[in-house]
Amino acid sequence: MKKKLLATLILSAALMLAACGSDTGAQQGTENSANGEVSSEESGDATKESEEAPVPVYLKDMDMDKYVTLGDYKEITVEVKKAELAEEDIKWEFAKFVANVVTKESGAILDRPVAIGDLINIDFAGYKDGVAFDGGTAVDYQLAIGSGQFIDGFETGLVGVKPGETVDLNLKFPENYGNEELNGAPVVFTVTVNYIIPGTEEATDDIVQALAIEGVTNSEQLYKYVEEEGLKAIENQYQSNIENAILTKFIEGCTVKEIPADRLAADKAQTRGNLESQAASYGMDAELYVKYFYGMELEAFVDAYTEPVTKQLMAMQAVANKEGLGITDEELNSMLEEYATAAGASSVDEFRGNINIETYREYFMYDKVLNFLVENATITN
Repeated sequence: MKKKLLATLILSAALMLAACGSDTGAQQGTENSANGEVSSEESGDATKESEEAPVPVYLKDMDMDKYVTLGDYKEITVEVKKAELAEEDIKWEFAKFVANVVTKESGAILDRPVAIGDLINIDFAGYKDGVAFDGGTAVDYQLAIGSGQFIDGFETGLVGVKPGETVDLNLKFPENYGNEELNGAPVVFTVTVNYIIPGTEEATDDIVQALAIEGVTNSEQLYKYVEEEGLKAIENQYQSNIENAILTKFIEGCTVKEIPADRLAADKAQTRGNLESQAASYGMDAELYVKYFYGMELEAFVDAYTEPVTKQLMAMQAVANKEGLGITDEELNSMLEEYATAAGASSVDEFRGNINIETYREYFMYDKVLNFLVENATITN
């Protein structure tokens, strides 16, 4: 079964927690939230004191007519443009493949100057008023000359420079660069060209064969392989853009009047848990991780991220209910067996770990409804 790129952290959070060995934490009091449930402590005193029956945490058990008003989800029209694969892009990607097996000591080009269209390896350092500025230094950096990746004058300033040579580039950042310290600032980049990576005309058969790509033994075959991979990537991105555009229109046409407090609390707990796992992989705590990568306080980010995701899931479930697209137990078991086999797990239980089965039901429902929305939408280029 093809997995869709979900706009929800619900499944990814659970998967991340399981992958990082969250069993211990679950046993110490977070098991309910990790499994898509929420403890009475997390739901707050008001919930504990309420005499009303608790609202079900799982989407399939909610009365979506009470919470969601759907728009005309069968008449969605979106305009999505498909990118084109330019020849220079193929050549640069070709050189990036070659760069995996080429070094300055073996296979690199050292005897000619840099030209437009080359992929080169450089070291550089940027200085403002003689002082190196943050983010302006790198070693063994791969730069495609003519790509426009760097500020004006950087790439053209390296044309004609030979490997082994060092040059100073007197440049100026754009006025609207986005960094107050560098907006419109004159700077000097000291750049050393280490080597040029062989392109389509210079890569030898030995270099190509060192890549160990099945059926690819020479430059012509590698070019064709890179072209095909590029076209696949463009098609995948196109399909992803279509889905995102349809989802945006779909959500704009829906009204989610209310999110059950228990469900929102559970989803926030999972968002928080996922961030903690991601932060741990960087040797950080969640507060520092979110501050560094997103420029926000942890709880502010959790609130800002989780609510729209939960609303989207509820809207998708509302469509599933109306169109008969819910996931039956039989479908759920079949899909889990398929995933377990693909993952090399010996059983569904081993594959699931401590993740609640309803988390998977919601994921598969989301995937099913998304396919339905795409099939019924009108896409123009």
